[in-house]
Amino acid sequence: MASPSLSPLQAEVNRLRLELETLQASNASELIEVGNYLLARLEQLKVTNMFGVPGDFNLGFLDLVEDHPSINWVGNCNELNAAYAADGYARVKEHSIGVVLTTFGVGELSAINGIAGAFSEMVPVLHIVGVPSTTQQKAKALLHHTLGDGRHVLFDAYVKAAEHFTISQRIITDKDTAAAQIDRVLTDCMTRARPVYLTLPTNLVFEKISSERLKIPLSHAQPPNDPDVEAFVLDEVVKLVKDAGDGVVVLVDACAVRHDAREEVNALIRKTGYPIYSAPMGKTAVPETYERYGGIYMGSISHPDVKEKVESAKLILSIGSLKSDFNTGNFTYSIPASRTVEFHSDHTKVQHGVFPAIGMKELLPRLTERLEPCSHKSPVPDFSAVVPQEDNEIITHAWLWPRMSKFFQPKDVIVAETGTSNFGLLEVPLPEQAVFLSQILWGSIGWTVGSTLGAAFAARESGLNRTILFIGDGSLQLTVQEMSTMLRHGLTPIIFVLNNAGYTIERCIHGRERKYNDIQNWNWTGLLGVLGDAALEKSRSYTVHTKRELSDLLETKEFAEAGKIQLVEVMMQMHDAPRALAVQVELGAKTNAYSAL
Repeated sequence: MASPSLSPLQAEVNRLRLELETLQASNASELIEVGNYLLARLEQLKVTNMFGVPGDFNLGFLDLVEDHPSINWVGNCNELNAAYAADGYARVKEHSIGVVLTTFGVGELSAINGIAGAFSEMVPVLHIVGVPSTTQQKAKALLHHTLGDGRHVLFDAYVKAAEHFTISQRIITDKDTAAAQIDRVLTDCMTRARPVYLTLPTNLVFEKISSERLKIPLSHAQPPNDPDVEAFVLDEVVKLVKDAGDGVVVLVDACAVRHDAREEVNALIRKTGYPIYSAPMGKTAVPETYERYGGIYMGSISHPDVKEKVESAKLILSIGSLKSDFNTGNFTYSIPASRTVEFHSDHTKVQHGVFPAIGMKELLPRLTERLEPCSHKSPVPDFSAVVPQEDNEIITHAWLWPRMSKFFQPKDVIVAETGTSNFGLLEVPLPEQAVFLSQILWGSIGWTVGSTLGAAFAARESGLNRTILFIGDGSLQLTVQEMSTMLRHGLTPIIFVLNNAGYTIERCIHGRERKYNDIQNWNWTGLLGVLGDAALEKSRSYTVHTKRELSDLLETKEFAEAGKIQLVEVMMQMHDAPRALAVQVELGAKTNAYSAL
């Protein structure tokens, strides 16, 4: 049987071979343009859509993109939305990356909020920036899109900005090193699961270089664990598990998905039968239909039965945790380190001891091999959705989310905007192989519109089902333009617009009656006509005011089949909010401690 360390070891061998092949490449090798070399690498990574906005310093490269047989140029309404779309694409199309192309200066700075969100939430996105020619760079010419103050901006302001929000930056300055720079930045993007930054000068796009390196695929593999240290860690964890007996629970979080450990987690829980719970950012990391899945743990905000089961466990195997405020119930986790083993992509923490460079991707399968099934399977809470029998027709959050859970189908991609949608969906189960997208850590309102665009492309390519977006009327106004891009490319998401007259999450936090939380109401059902479907051939729009109207629509076969893009305006009360959001806000109010005005 092959050693589990073979893959990372082979990856390192392949990397060294790439460097050797570059040195040995002869004039007889097949030549390829620098721009097409980059596209060939993206094709190998199964990238089939590129997002972005044309600009005068990326137009030459765009000629190659448009002529490429398998990479589609999407073309967005602005760079921020393009970065959001690349983020959503990468989240859904696992084992690939998202790609956004901008021009330098004005374009890349417009995209930077979207790139920062991908960095915060560990999403692999390549940001390609078309930049002036190397001749112009050396001359420090006073070009448009520069700051006009004489600074050599390509190696100062813009790249310095990118350094804060990308894990790796590569500045191509000559054709001889271009292939190695491209390979390095793409490898960093994949293995470290964060955005990277690559400049492409106008005069080098069509320069010819050797194609030899393309014969060796890039690797996603992490560096191998040190065998001796790993063996020690395994012994320690196994001992703790045995001492805990049937008091072991598993808590899975976002990094298990971002760092490609989903299969390893599922193998662990199915062999052992340990109860498993998820943090909010880890929702759908394991199937929520699995009989040993107990629901969402978020500290004090958790349902009491979930809170009791997790916090009373003798040992918690925490996989891929990310302990931000909204992901932990405002830091109210009650799981001390003395009862916890944490598995991460690049280290393992056993109680109070930290073991660097012992990653979960390799460690978890070996741990699974050594563990035995539970001798007594303790019961887990029933994570199900019960639609409440309210004595009125008002669409409330308490009713909406359990009712929506009955509408979802296996393999649906469900996108939740920051605020009421995100908190509401956390508390209902999603069906088998459903994918849940939310931006709990970065929390940029409007992110979901661009993300839905990227997610819909990825869902179509990956054989998934419908793409369904839940967003408030306030958030949608920030990035609404990207619905026109959905129309242009024939995507068919279902978009539920929760019309509650403004920023409900902000009202919950502060300024309940303040005007700054108000917005101008739009004609939501006329929007898709304005954005490109004047004849209403590609879209349908609806407004629902009551429980009955919404239920009737959800039960309509044509609507559920999602054959065209559909927008549903859901009329809701201004101050209504999901239970979890109300509790989160109450906890947050104590730390924000706004003075009375």
